[in-house]
Amino acid sequence: MTDTMSDTMTDTTLSRRAFLNATGALVVTLAAPAEWAQASVSGVAARPPLKGDQLSSYITIEADGTVVAYYGKIDGGQGLGTAIAQMVAEEIDVAYERVRVIMGDSALTLDMGGASAAIGVSHGGTMLRRTAAETRRLLIEMASAKLGVPVTALTVTDGVVHGSADPTKRVSYAELIGGRYLDSTVKWNGRLSNGLAVEVPAALKKPADFKIIGLSLPRQDLPGKVFGTLEMVNDVRLPGMLHARMVRPTVAGAVPVKVDEASIKHIAGARVVWIKDLLAVVAEKEWNAVKAARALKVTWSDSKPNFPGHEKLFEHIRKAPIVKREFQRQNGNFEEGIKQAVRIVEGEYEFPTQSHASMGPACAIADVRGDAATIWTSTQKPYDSAYCVAELIGLPREKVRAVWMFGTGSYGRNEQGDATADAAILSKHLGRPVRVQYMRHEGLAWDPKGTASINRSRAGFDANGKVIAYENISKAFSRLDNNTREARAADVLAGQLTGLPLNRGESFEIPVASYTFEHGRLGWETIPPLMERASPLRTTHLRDPYGPPILFGSESFIDEMAAATNADPVDFRMQYLKHPRDRDAVRIAAENYGWEKRPSPRNDRKDADVAIGRGIAFRRHFTTFIALIAEVRVHRRTGKLDLLRYVCAHDVGMIVNPDTLRHVIDRQLVYGTSRAMIEEVRFDENMVTSVDWESYPVMHMDGLPERIDIVLIRRPEEPPSGAAEMALGLVPAAIGNAVFDATGVRLRRVPFTPERVKAALERA
Repeated sequence: MTDTMSDTMTDTTLSRRAFLNATGALVVTLAAPAEWAQASVSGVAARPPLKGDQLSSYITIEADGTVVAYYGKIDGGQGLGTAIAQMVAEEIDVAYERVRVIMGDSALTLDMGGASAAIGVSHGGTMLRRTAAETRRLLIEMASAKLGVPVTALTVTDGVVHGSADPTKRVSYAELIGGRYLDSTVKWNGRLSNGLAVEVPAALKKPADFKIIGLSLPRQDLPGKVFGTLEMVNDVRLPGMLHARMVRPTVAGAVPVKVDEASIKHIAGARVVWIKDLLAVVAEKEWNAVKAARALKVTWSDSKPNFPGHEKLFEHIRKAPIVKREFQRQNGNFEEGIKQAVRIVEGEYEFPTQSHASMGPACAIADVRGDAATIWTSTQKPYDSAYCVAELIGLPREKVRAVWMFGTGSYGRNEQGDATADAAILSKHLGRPVRVQYMRHEGLAWDPKGTASINRSRAGFDANGKVIAYENISKAFSRLDNNTREARAADVLAGQLTGLPLNRGESFEIPVASYTFEHGRLGWETIPPLMERASPLRTTHLRDPYGPPILFGSESFIDEMAAATNADPVDFRMQYLKHPRDRDAVRIAAENYGWEKRPSPRNDRKDADVAIGRGIAFRRHFTTFIALIAEVRVHRRTGKLDLLRYVCAHDVGMIVNPDTLRHVIDRQLVYGTSRAMIEEVRFDENMVTSVDWESYPVMHMDGLPERIDIVLIRRPEEPPSGAAEMALGLVPAAIGNAVFDATGVRLRRVPFTPERVKAALERA
């Protein structure tokens, strides 16, 4: 992987109110060092109540001067903990190594909403950056009073406040407040989760003054992962803990009507837990639980889910009744515009059902004791999971503590939340801690899925080839069939199997891009779910929830429009993009690729047995701007695609850690490639049949692009935006457009397996 930096630049400062008494001395709450030491280990005993308007809810300083940042989100593997430590260290003026980040523990951190929408830095990082700046301001005020030196004559070096002119006048943060809490209020908007915001009077540093933000510092989490010392959720063991395995039907929708408990009596310590339609086995030893789950004889109810089957899925979507239609964005009048067109182009694209397919299946532990509970989970949204468990087992929300730990996968709404709820309901029933570990077949078959969809577009052109009307409509199962927040008991299998009212909604999305056409209409249609509850094909958010399916259709069709007017694909996009950052992303990607201006397809090689082509795709998502170019080699006789090169121009505003950002982009391009080339959930009329790595293969090293160039567009004056999932949505369209450039054949269905590519080439 190579990298180029491109420079273009803007900043934001927010303010916040701190409570000081009339003399200007900061009020602090004293805690004995022993109490603080206990809090540092257990994190609970000496911690003040968590309140959004309290500075101590965000930043504290230990007796040795270590700065502790309380981050109410999680790090799913993209290095967020490192980025947060850099942002806090920068604003509070201590060495990066002296910042410790505590995250995802509802007893220690405010609910900042998990890590959804790639806003770990832009939202949670911003909160901690502001509160760190405010903590520094208040500590300088304290130092001024202690040293008798005006605030304007003081500066800070690695946690020591000292005179600018006379460095001998000095006092450390540890001496000022170490082991005690800053009893200072802040201006809080009264909201939690992703809506939480604070304001502070302290100004944030300007990019010219950065010493830590912008450096490629080593990630704090990697040594533990590399050397196997990191304790993951799978490693948790509690006194008296039971191991559990869930027992699922082989036909979707079937429920247990008779359970032969004697069928597992030969397995030491094994017993059955049957609560309404939820069925599990538990044992003192994990292997005995595995054996019991396999041996248990169950009589299941008749169930005829009548799934359409994998091969008839898109026919089903086309014919299914529409539950909800929403035109999410309109300008001008599309119907009038299309009537004025002298030429109309139409295109349709199909995207399959896909699984989260986490490296390891879900694991969770719950300890429900009387009027309180603790859950250990690796879900992306531990706070919501705690709320879900509270409802499921009948406790007030504040009585359920969620402890987030790194696991084998936490992007999107995967099966981690289901395992956590299973553990909680079993623990309550048994009165002992319970560890639920899903099996591989269970994780792939029963995780919530990314929905299949059909994306269709129409465009009308005037006599000069200008686009005067554009429509993009997706038809799909709702991405909220299984609610993404998992905050309600009915959002998980355990709640659905115990009969709780469903909590589904109707939603899909539109392509979030910036093309400007005279008459435009973007919308979506949802259809009924294939099964009402506890379905192995329930649909929800996959990583980049609507990016790949929608952008495959929309960006392939933008390319189709360019071809219809015999225009260069880059020039065509630039014609209809107006925002400077949109245009910069496309331009910089093309420049770094060495884009030769010409229409697609290339005519010199398109009929050859082996042909090479290039394709581009663009998106704007929130305030992240990305253009991706793919270069592919097509083998016409076999349908095999060789991925030769990606060039990704990526603009996230202020960059906290360039190396980590490159790695995040690189890995999601790899993941996006797997989804574009291979991944597809298969099912018959009764059940999901993709239950292992053979029936649901993922990309191996030999299928990756030979070269990935990532171009980071530096804008240090702009606020940071999301990066954890934005680039992957462009991969299918970029590859498909490259195949069209090479062959003149448009690929209209993902994944691009050799068989499917060969068939498309033969039909042309």
